[in-house]
Amino acid sequence: MTTHTGPPDAALPEVLRTGMLARVEERLRGQLHAEHARCRAVDPPAAGMVEALADLVTAGGERIRPTVLLTGYLAAGGDPAGGPAVDAAAALELLDTCYLIRRDARENAPLRQGAPTLHVRHAAEHERNGWCGDAQGFGVGMASLIGDLATALADRLAAGLPDAARQVWHDLRIGRLGGSYVDSELSSSYLADPWPAGCLAGCARGCGTGWYALQHPLLMGAALAGRGDLAVVYQDYARLLHAAWRVRGFLNGSGDRDWYGDLLREMLLGGEDPDRAERTIGHLLDRTRRVVAAAPLTIAWRTELTTLATRLAAP
Repeated sequence: MTTHTGPPDAALPEVLRTGMLARVEERLRGQLHAEHARCRAVDPPAAGMVEALADLVTAGGERIRPTVLLTGYLAAGGDPAGGPAVDAAAALELLDTCYLIRRDARENAPLRQGAPTLHVRHAAEHERNGWCGDAQGFGVGMASLIGDLATALADRLAAGLPDAARQVWHDLRIGRLGGSYVDSELSSSYLADPWPAGCLAGCARGCGTGWYALQHPLLMGAALAGRGDLAVVYQDYARLLHAAWRVRGFLNGSGDRDWYGDLLREMLLGGEDPDRAERTIGHLLDRTRRVVAAAPLTIAWRTELTTLATRLAAP
């Protein structure tokens, strides 16, 4: 168990987390560099797979789940110099990358962060070279393999975690697979609800599907800090915040807002649902603040968890 017992300086949380996130970036780059060097030595053609993954990982991003994990870890008194938390956060980012790759391929998304998605890039390579077989299938297959590499590297990082944190990791891995399976099935069978109006009342009570988005990263942080007593607090916090985050996600739409998307949301929401959704978000955030206020944490970290909730559910 590693704990930090320094003074609860109000400016400290952001400084500590930023420092750890910088180490996560170093860990990611180091893992990818080492794997690239290994492939170059033993199987040079496979190095291209590592390069493609590295391009995607190092392109940057919000690093939401690493941020959530490190917030939960540091709030629980985890040592800012601890290595396992950095490994766990890097593993989460690699796992996220895998699921981004798979979702892009499943939805045939053309771009990711302004660049061609992996399946599109490899399909174009197939066509340019006049290779045999189906170009689109080749692109999806190659992208899937790169996603598998991201998962393998994530599992390698998670393998050295303490038992309690590693169990959370295993639960997270299975949970994400199940979630993706259900999402794909619902979308393909036209049963996916584009707006959760039917479950808005359920969202008002909190969302039970927040495990891999918020709950598991927080629980992993608590486990790494040796604070199993925070499990219920973190579960309640994650359940309420994930519900607010989900509703906000639909209200905001994707990052590429367009007239059609805004019109579709207006049609789906109807006249009163937007106001109702905003009230639901406000209600959920109020309850989240109450959970945090009663948590056995320092004032500085209670403030930080409240700030994080407000940021994730912001318009």
